[in-house]
Amino acid sequence: MGNHTGFMQYERKAQPERKPMERIRDWNDYTAPIHDKDAQIQGARCMSCGVPTCHVGMEINGVTTGCPLNHLIPEWNHLVYEGKWREALDRAHAKNNFPEFTGIACPAPCEGACVLGISDPPVAIKSIERAIVEKGFEEGWITPNPPKFRTGKKVAIVGSGPTGLAAAAQLNQAGHYVTVFERDDRVGGLLTYGIPEMKLSYQVVKRRVDILEQEGVTFKTNTEVGKDISVKVLKSEFNAIILATGATVHRNIEVEGNQLKGVHFAMDFLHQNTKSLLDSNLSNDQYISAEGKDVIVIGGGDTGTDCLATAIRHNCKSLTQFDIYEKKGKERDDATNPWPQYPIIHRVEYGHKEAASSLGKDPRAFAVMTTKFVGDESGRIKEVHTINVRNKIENGKKVREEIKGTEKVWPADLVLIAIGFTGPEQYLLDQLNLERNNNSTVKAAYGEYKTNVDGVFSAGDMRRGQSLIVWAIHEGREVAKECDKYLMGESDLP
Repeated sequence: MGNHTGFMQYERKAQPERKPMERIRDWNDYTAPIHDKDAQIQGARCMSCGVPTCHVGMEINGVTTGCPLNHLIPEWNHLVYEGKWREALDRAHAKNNFPEFTGIACPAPCEGACVLGISDPPVAIKSIERAIVEKGFEEGWITPNPPKFRTGKKVAIVGSGPTGLAAAAQLNQAGHYVTVFERDDRVGGLLTYGIPEMKLSYQVVKRRVDILEQEGVTFKTNTEVGKDISVKVLKSEFNAIILATGATVHRNIEVEGNQLKGVHFAMDFLHQNTKSLLDSNLSNDQYISAEGKDVIVIGGGDTGTDCLATAIRHNCKSLTQFDIYEKKGKERDDATNPWPQYPIIHRVEYGHKEAASSLGKDPRAFAVMTTKFVGDESGRIKEVHTINVRNKIENGKKVREEIKGTEKVWPADLVLIAIGFTGPEQYLLDQLNLERNNNSTVKAAYGEYKTNVDGVFSAGDMRRGQSLIVWAIHEGREVAKECDKYLMGESDLP
């Protein structure tokens, strides 16, 4: 610990954001890496706790606290403070193949578990992580490192999201021939088509994918396993298969009118927008436009916020986001949400700031439940009907009570449903005769990742259900180790 009083001397400073009214005019990154000096000062705020909890990923009451990757956070914080950037990069890569992805797109449960956060704003861990990896690219320290030998074993990985990419990186380093199958036209899964460009640029994803290709990983895009290539061929040509397709079945709102024109799933909206943006800078019109429309986003999570930011850039007429829960407080409730749990508090994210700046107010409506959609004579959405609700716990179960007299009708030309996913698509699982859990995810024990079919493994959201990018990378690394053991009898993979 180089600075024993740094946490008392310096204030928290995270990566800077461009001004909302400036950034909504383009699709460029709305943030920038923190400056080197600021990162060093933030590193000085790390207390080097006797028992740090930032790097111990666990779930408390169903919510992740600390980093599931078991990142060596205090170590690289200290190294950055001392200006030892190359050593810090080595420590960042020791547990995470892609610190640039998590340094941008992770909700940072590590910061929620920071000991300093008990009484003060936590260390800006996520910002330091991003600064480390960007320094690595700038200095030319991150270069292809092909394995020195090949085992002759071949592994097929289905899905190129963070789980599939992490598994591919690890197994390739173990010397196996790895082929990643992706049904979309670009690699990255939800990293590419689920997170908007202004939040995580495709060039950031491609930069790392290019390195993996140079290291020997083969990527086959526009190839859907089970349709474009049969599972029989896969099983005959590869020694092992890892399924990492994610949980991509949308959760729908089961109310009247949910099939009306103009009602879309959020991920369809985001996927089409990014594809059109990357293909033609939106000139081909192959996307769902919010321009000039009254837009309703149903769902208060990150995906809903991404829809806000995208609709604002389309120049929508109005914008409202429904959150089924009541507005939370600015500080955590120590009685119900004590440290080191992830703080369940009211947050103003980038999309909320942009909507407030552009349209004059925070777009959120809290404790609002949709009761029905109403369309016009042509079958197109024109209204959303809602009622306010009261959320409470009765006999240990969540109960939602409708509040009479709070009914409301909202004008709507475009409705985006952003309430999560129910599990993986089933056709591939059916073809492989895989056993499933009650929630339709693949049955494969955590830590083992073996399915009921010999040589077939599953990890990430496909196995655990919708989760965080850090869990995805964690399981990708772990399933790689288990697959390596299956192929070789033992494994040296970290």
